[in-house]
Amino acid sequence: MMTSLKKLLLGEQGLVVIFALAFLVVSLTVPNFLTERNMLGLLQSVVTIGIVACTMMFCLASRDFDLSVGSTVAFSGMVAVMASNATGSILLGLVTALVCGGLVGTVNGVVIARFRINALITTLATMQIVRGLALIASDGRAVGINDPSFYQLALSRFLGIPTPIWVMALFFVAFGFLLNRTVFGKNTLAIGGNPEASRLAGVDVARMRIWIFALQGLVCAVAGVLLASRITSGQPNAATGLELSVISACVLGGVSLAGGRAAMTGVIVGVLIMGIAENVMNLLNIQAFYQYVVRGLILLLAVLLDNLRSSAVGRRA
Repeated sequence: MMTSLKKLLLGEQGLVVIFALAFLVVSLTVPNFLTERNMLGLLQSVVTIGIVACTMMFCLASRDFDLSVGSTVAFSGMVAVMASNATGSILLGLVTALVCGGLVGTVNGVVIARFRINALITTLATMQIVRGLALIASDGRAVGINDPSFYQLALSRFLGIPTPIWVMALFFVAFGFLLNRTVFGKNTLAIGGNPEASRLAGVDVARMRIWIFALQGLVCAVAGVLLASRITSGQPNAATGLELSVISACVLGGVSLAGGRAAMTGVIVGVLIMGIAENVMNLLNIQAFYQYVVRGLILLLAVLLDNLRSSAVGRRA
């Protein structure tokens, strides 16, 4: 009985089953949880985490991680708003934000892969630098949006569902395909499993890591633009703590901190678990102070599950 329960907890299908059971319990016990308005609000609230988790999955799967994602999201949103205001063109603002986000990610990748600086130190440094740049550029204040059309990026709907949710779903599909059906995805998992063996097999490990971080930066820029549109301004302090929520969602979803293991279905479930936990606390009017405690417990649970999965995989090997 205990062995079967353990397999259920640690297996990919088990995570989906546990999520379904938790969703059922919450639906039956929390008032207004299953209303259309709340469901759309819940999905809207996890758009930023969900989009960034798509590429954080690749970072973790290759034995790296990125602590600068929150700062990059805020900085990119700021750049999009400021560039749009300065040029009068939303398109130029979006392109500028993508370039800046991609540049931050590329710098991270080059420093980590070419200069062999630890990912923790590198991304911790860029987290501070990029957040500082956002604060300097805005003089520490929110920057308003001049063109109301910018709001439509987040307010527009397709088939009754807000556009950002469609963007998140598209990213889930695209990066799931990239992970499972392409050489890029297979090489990412191979690098995470054994970087030296991958190098001997002909994989350019350094170039792969640079590409992964560059993708991370680009995706953060997309998330930053959508977030700026949703909160109707460029906020230099936006997305604070995002990196911990994203890593928690990925690890909850079965992405190994030791590298070499990842699944998009698990990441989606992890993102939804994070969103539902916060949504339920809001519906029950739980104070924000306690929400910090819950987020911390979720992170600890994610790491515990990762250790248990790694131990189980090691025993099977």
